[in-house]
Amino acid sequence: MAEVRRGFTAGEKAALWEGWKSGLSLLEIGRALDRRACTIFRVVRHEGGFAPAPRHRAGRCLQSIEREEISRDLAAGLSIQAIARKLGRSASTISREIRRNGGKLQYRAAQADARAWKQAQRPQHCLLARRPRLKKWVAGKLQRDWSPRQIAVGLQRAFPDDALMRVSHETIYRTLFVQARGVLKQGLVGHLRRADFMRRPRKAAASAHPSVVDGISIHDRPPEAADRAVPGHWEGDLLMGGTSSQIATLVERRSRYVMLVKVDSKDTATVTRALAKKIRKLPAELRRSLTWDRGSEMAAHKEFTIATDVQVYFCDPYSPWQRGSNENTNGLLRQYFPKGEDVSGVSQARLNQVAKLLNERPRETLNWLTPLEALKATVASTD
Repeated sequence: MAEVRRGFTAGEKAALWEGWKSGLSLLEIGRALDRRACTIFRVVRHEGGFAPAPRHRAGRCLQSIEREEISRDLAAGLSIQAIARKLGRSASTISREIRRNGGKLQYRAAQADARAWKQAQRPQHCLLARRPRLKKWVAGKLQRDWSPRQIAVGLQRAFPDDALMRVSHETIYRTLFVQARGVLKQGLVGHLRRADFMRRPRKAAASAHPSVVDGISIHDRPPEAADRAVPGHWEGDLLMGGTSSQIATLVERRSRYVMLVKVDSKDTATVTRALAKKIRKLPAELRRSLTWDRGSEMAAHKEFTIATDVQVYFCDPYSPWQRGSNENTNGLLRQYFPKGEDVSGVSQARLNQVAKLLNERPRETLNWLTPLEALKATVASTD
């Protein structure tokens, strides 16, 4: 069955662009919104890397509350002139509003307001399209490998008394990168120092999202972990919920045994502390290694290893398939925690209950044993 594409809500779009402006990667934004990085890329690419300006209703236009008043007054039998006087509008404005929305008998405030909002989305010509002389000057300097910033400053020096010969460097970037504009030739992008195809944030918020330093690659993981020869090697990740909530998931590679951990935030201190507390409850034979992606929540991996004696290995960038057992388990967990659902209020007791349900569910990959049965068998075989 073909996957149904799910659009972004207004809140999700705001979170997407906030993450992009703060310097998060496409993968990090996708994880926060429970979407693929390629889906995030398509949205960002379409806008050239620029967050769309928020729409607002002009003060001179009829507001939704005024349309509701029109609807009530029409139902009460008031004339157009009387309605106009009440609202402080001209009678012709009220008359056109009613006429374009079905007349007095069919006028409905909600439908009229939605129609007006949709029709207000008229394409606007950008600054360079409205000023050919300015466009020609900018294009000429781009061909000479000037940066947009140099062009903006150069305009002020070359035309100190001409206010029409002004454009910001951000506007030049926007005109180059936003596909819908088509004002400057795309070939001019190649003259930028970084011949990119969309505007990127200047830097990431390093303090909020520390990078993984001195992480050991998954390729250095012991062979016994790679071939699932012995128990005690785990894969971990954060299952993201709505409103920036998350659950830490741990899956034992050999048995597919699942443990779920409640975490109040995704900062590295909170995550590693909660995981360490959970891991330390395991017997020594089940504490061998942990494989994680390169998310910033595991930036404190050294402290985690000291606290648990469990070495952490990191996947290659953008390679979730290297934690296949964990990725598959996260998919199963969506039966209990649907995409976009806020999981901040889920208790640890509920997480334990869900983990128990998964661990007692037969799995084809285990020859129809349950993960719990497989774990008991493998631990017994190592005694």
